[in-house]
Amino acid sequence: MSCFQTHKTAELRFQLEIQGFPGIRSGDFSKTCRLFRASRYTPAMNLAKQHLDVGLFSTKRDEQLAFWQQTVGLPYDHMGKLGGGMQQHRHHMNGSILKMNHSRGALPAAAPSGIVGLEIARDGIAAPQALADPDGNKVTLVPKGQRGVQSIAILLKVNDPAEHDRFWTHVLQFERAGDGRYRCGDSLVVVAERGKVERSPEWRGPGYRYMTVQVWDCIAEYDGILERGGASGGPPRILGDTVRYAFVCDPDGNHIEISQRASLTGRNP
Repeated sequence: MSCFQTHKTAELRFQLEIQGFPGIRSGDFSKTCRLFRASRYTPAMNLAKQHLDVGLFSTKRDEQLAFWQQTVGLPYDHMGKLGGGMQQHRHHMNGSILKMNHSRGALPAAAPSGIVGLEIARDGIAAPQALADPDGNKVTLVPKGQRGVQSIAILLKVNDPAEHDRFWTHVLQFERAGDGRYRCGDSLVVVAERGKVERSPEWRGPGYRYMTVQVWDCIAEYDGILERGGASGGPPRILGDTVRYAFVCDPDGNHIEISQRASLTGRNP
């Protein structure tokens, strides 16, 4: 190896170390180099819908439906059966979907997720309107365009903002839209707080629990996320002829659903 090549290798190793790429400290330098070089040219996630969806779980079906439909004013879409005594009530939200998952039985006493709030853009209001659903989940109606919120913003509490910055920009390939703000289509993920977020093996607990990215190819996006250092939250599965889906986790264990929905892609999963 020439002196020039040695210098460039040392420079690349330094860049990898400061960016926290997996494998650099374990000695798998060649694999890490391939991931790094690929990341510089990898196109953004191939979205089937330019809006993130949000899912919550509750045992208070009637109260939750009244809140989201009457107080917040979200149009009702339809109900889907998830099995195991679980129903998903879907609501339109500026192109996104609010998924109110109702559990007939008691939900596990899981620690709260890192999703601490939801902002929904609304025409015709002059100032933010802070609300809370029947389980205490925070939602704020904001003037459309305020702080870049054109559709929705999902608010997070995080353990380490630097880890999240790398995750959302490199692993998930979202666009950085400011300090601690990441754009996917017209939706935002916002680091709103720093604090202790406990990982829980059970993610189907009360409150906000996950967000959904709609893509053209679930398997390709899931594999790409793992190759870029993401963690699996559940391998790809098929639900009837409706959807193929998988889960990945952010640095604090929050679940992100990677969904390939037939109604959006025009083909069975």
